[in-house]
Amino acid sequence: MQNIIKLSLVAILSTLAIAEEDKSLRERGHSVKEVVSQVLKNDPKEVETTDAFKNMFTEGKVTGQVEIMYSGHKVHNNSNIYATALGGHLMYELAEYNGFNAAAEFSTAYNINALTGENNKKNTALASEDGSYTQLTQAYINYKYEDFSVRLGRQLIDTPLADSDHIRIIDNTFEAAILNYELDDFSFMAGYLDRWQGTDAGLDVNNPWIDIGKNGTYFGSVSFSNDLLDISAWYYDISGENNPDFDNLGNRSAYFDISLHNKLSEDFFLHSNAQYLHQSSQDSSEIKASIYGMLFEFVAYEQFSFSVAYNKSQKQSNKGSFAGFGGGTLYTNMDSMIIDNITQDRDAQAIVSGITYTFNDFSFLYAYGNFDGDKDSSGQKEHIVEQNIGVEYTPNENLVIGAICVLSDNKESGGILDDYENYRVVVAYKF
Repeated sequence: MQNIIKLSLVAILSTLAIAEEDKSLRERGHSVKEVVSQVLKNDPKEVETTDAFKNMFTEGKVTGQVEIMYSGHKVHNNSNIYATALGGHLMYELAEYNGFNAAAEFSTAYNINALTGENNKKNTALASEDGSYTQLTQAYINYKYEDFSVRLGRQLIDTPLADSDHIRIIDNTFEAAILNYELDDFSFMAGYLDRWQGTDAGLDVNNPWIDIGKNGTYFGSVSFSNDLLDISAWYYDISGENNPDFDNLGNRSAYFDISLHNKLSEDFFLHSNAQYLHQSSQDSSEIKASIYGMLFEFVAYEQFSFSVAYNKSQKQSNKGSFAGFGGGTLYTNMDSMIIDNITQDRDAQAIVSGITYTFNDFSFLYAYGNFDGDKDSSGQKEHIVEQNIGVEYTPNENLVIGAICVLSDNKESGGILDDYENYRVVVAYKF
């Protein structure tokens, strides 16, 4: 392991010599889960600026996304559960006047009964157990003055331990107060998270907004970015949970990462990344972890990429790690499997490699992940292999047709997960 780390550091430092800026190749997903979630991500439109209060409304913008998604999930030696849902997002955002603007967004998902399983064959991940889900997912006021901005209310955010996780129709959104400040190559963020809703929060129509900690969650960050590298440091204070679905997750988390970008030639890039996550218990929680990771990605002709990622979690007796409120930030996160699933009371490691290829309007993905956990205090080991196979067709910037197959194989008898297969097909139109 020491030799691997030494070779990795040499590879990282070697990129310092000839790095050049190319934003189109730098802003890439750092895990398979991020790559998958970017398929459905609707990038925010630029806000118009007006010189009259009355024009805030007439020059406001309506944006949104309509989706139809099928998701089938089959556990080994069990029946297939499946659902097909129609839904999406509709957002209205005012133009900016004297630094102020506001926005509201509704999100909804409805099962198509003829294409959805009944009773115990129904997949509830798309539109809840009730078969329908509608929420005012965003409703915020924004103020911007020069390089300072503040946003208050329900909003979509993407940070290492709280993110939107675009993997189903309903994204995660948060009731929060977020401050940002830009200073040359530095960026500062501070925030308070009160409640959240979305796919990862459970889509409970009777209790859609879940508390993020007994006293909420505070976080702050500082980031640096220039033509060569990106560096960020984050700190979260997550108070003890008071929701029965998220008990014993109180913790203080520090997260660091660095990304170096090397343009080897006109057509070849190398991205080198390292990360570290440290979590300590709070309110006698079950969370305590120390995880580090590395990711290397080679990109050729803006069409082909090959990546390999590694994460190592060190054992903490009777404790585990916490991916956060959303998809998580570790490099080895796949569509379904993350190392957090096997960190409880054991050393654990994960290696994920993947390739992507783009040809005209088509994009292809294949990823293979090996998640291995040593014996815990009861003597139980974990060994799970997941494969992700995906295809995406984007004939224009508004229409996306995609499909993904997830194959999970538990190699260890008595392990925490059963073997399963998940198939998803989605058609999305963005406007």
